[in-house]
Amino acid sequence: MESVFKTWKTSRKLLSDYFDKYTLEQLNHIPAGYSNNLIWNIGHIIVAQQSLVYKLSGLPGYVSDDLISKYKPGTKPAGPVSQEEADELKTLLLSLVEKTETDFQNGAFVTFTERMTGTGFHLTSLQDAFEFNNYHEGLHLGYMMGIRKFV
Repeated sequence: MESVFKTWKTSRKLLSDYFDKYTLEQLNHIPAGYSNNLIWNIGHIIVAQQSLVYKLSGLPGYVSDDLISKYKPGTKPAGPVSQEEADELKTLLLSLVEKTETDFQNGAFVTFTERMTGTGFHLTSLQDAFEFNNYHEGLHLGYMMGIRKFV
């Protein structure tokens, strides 16, 4: 699991850099031909991780129901994200890694409910969920690298 957490921390640092390199207006911009923006992708990966790791383990997680409903799979931006929400997402992006790693080390994850992802991955264990999460975040980082060319 050490390499899984190392990869995840690196991914989250790359994602966090978007808050420093782009204005709120740029983070909210949806380029022609795209259905979402940079900030939506960040919110989505936060919500997805909480669902994959915590929900499937029967634990409540650390993200509000409001954020979950805004960024869950199948959603798209309904309007611009405020500076306050952007700040919250930036904080969650990094703090949730530490909280999740602590929870893992403290044995908080006892059970796991198998699930087939929308892309066809069969998750049978917490290890699968963590590994799929890193894959999923990599996909969205790739989308963001495409979007950033147009903001």
